[in-house]
Amino acid sequence: MTTRPWLSHYPEGVRSSGLDYQNVSLFSVLDRTAAAYGEKNAIYFYGRRLTYRQLAGAVNKFANALIAVGLKKGDRVVLMSPNTPQYVIAFFGIMKAGGIVVQANPLYVEDEIEYLCNNSGAMALVVPDLLYPRVANVRAKTPLRHVFVFKLKGDPVDAAASSFEAAMEAAPHTDPGVAVTGDDVAVLQYTGGTTGVSKGAMLTHKNLVANALQVTEWFLPLGTPAGEERILTVLPLFHVYGMTCCMTNAIFNASEMILLPKFDLPEVMQTIKATQPTAFPGVPTMYVAVNAYPGAEEYGVGSIRTCFSGGAAMPVEVMKQFEKRFGAVIVEGYGLSEASPVTHCNPLVGLRKPGSIGVSYPDTDCRIVDVETGTLEVAVGEPGELIIRGPQVMQGYWNMPEETKVALREFRGENWLYTGDIARMDEDGYFYITDRKKDMIIVSGFNVYPRDVEEALYRHPAVQEAVVAGVPDEYRIETVKAYVVVKAGQSVTAEELDAHCRQHLAAFKVPRLYEFRALLPKSAVGKVLRRVLVAEEKQKR
Repeated sequence: MTTRPWLSHYPEGVRSSGLDYQNVSLFSVLDRTAAAYGEKNAIYFYGRRLTYRQLAGAVNKFANALIAVGLKKGDRVVLMSPNTPQYVIAFFGIMKAGGIVVQANPLYVEDEIEYLCNNSGAMALVVPDLLYPRVANVRAKTPLRHVFVFKLKGDPVDAAASSFEAAMEAAPHTDPGVAVTGDDVAVLQYTGGTTGVSKGAMLTHKNLVANALQVTEWFLPLGTPAGEERILTVLPLFHVYGMTCCMTNAIFNASEMILLPKFDLPEVMQTIKATQPTAFPGVPTMYVAVNAYPGAEEYGVGSIRTCFSGGAAMPVEVMKQFEKRFGAVIVEGYGLSEASPVTHCNPLVGLRKPGSIGVSYPDTDCRIVDVETGTLEVAVGEPGELIIRGPQVMQGYWNMPEETKVALREFRGENWLYTGDIARMDEDGYFYITDRKKDMIIVSGFNVYPRDVEEALYRHPAVQEAVVAGVPDEYRIETVKAYVVVKAGQSVTAEELDAHCRQHLAAFKVPRLYEFRALLPKSAVGKVLRRVLVAEEKQKR
């Protein structure tokens, strides 16, 4: 595909004469928004609000608090928290002090915290009180010199930690004035570790500013004036998807982030009723849950005009049901940690293709190459590995040069990101993710892509959720197994699903095994964890 030119209509007030993502720090965008929209709400959290002026002042204070304890430019600070105002303050404060944010999943156990701190060489960590004991238990085995703890539950904290609130209270609210360039690393975004040891993708300020601008440009056809959008922010901000599509997108548009620490469905519905959000970035399982919620219309879900779906393949039937019931528009996109993360999306206006990830973002090139060598571009309509080049693509993996060489490779004289995802492109330039290379199932020599089978299962009216994996088989080497959650009040048998699938799939793709479950294992962002199911199968043998 050829690079498309950028659109020119940046949001009023965020725009400046010649804003250049090459040389702008992410925290300076917050300062610009605060200057233009200081009294607009930046954060809503359980009935409390923080304006952009208040947010920018708090960020300055925490940046100065970090500098006061010795943080130098380029030092790493781990941020381990669910969605809270303190998370947003710390995220931008670390950067404004010249530091690098190390994103940590608040569900991490002690071994994972220890690995992250040691791998990144972090000098400090920010954490809420209820998670502090895990950090305290491993601190001595890490390079951490300072731990800042903020109040969430009021749990007691030992004297070895510093109070987040006290440190901010003592710090000045003036800009610390640390010089940061677009090429400086802003975030270490650790991958989920599904392909081996967890790796820290080095995302620069340029990467993050560029991708936030790309998201902003993509959603401008909504016509919502800057400062008027309200984003339901239940995607975790420590995840690259929530970080960009909720937080940095909000900063660019002076939007209000409606923060929720986790996806608790009754709480989500009550929050929608109370705040009437206009946008809802999510993952398919969230839309499945809202679809199935009794009386959802009574909660004002109709205030939501756009939904951005990513993180996993969006079943077409789920999209159709949600849009028909609530009137929102769902656009499916695609991204990965190594690309800040968004690279593709369906357009809000014009041709949407359900089941596709849409077209590439502005200034983003992509190709489909052969899986075996990664050096030959395949024909239109043929599956291959998706490779990407654009301003949002990472510098590499932190202290992992060999892994970086595998991910960032030369193709036709330029460095490209090899995603590991199998995709195809149609005649209109729309892309379709088939699956990850490692998730492809080989049945008697035939390639089976889980998404094809999952789409067929979702077409059955009794299926609420479904995921497909390859499990060992003595005769076929691998066979297709489906894990199914049935809708409340309905029933279906394996025999009925088999007959249904045979109407929609070639015989070799039809699952040979079915397992009915009350729940499917999910990541913190709500993505179904196929690898957990595969691991369970291996343990049975």
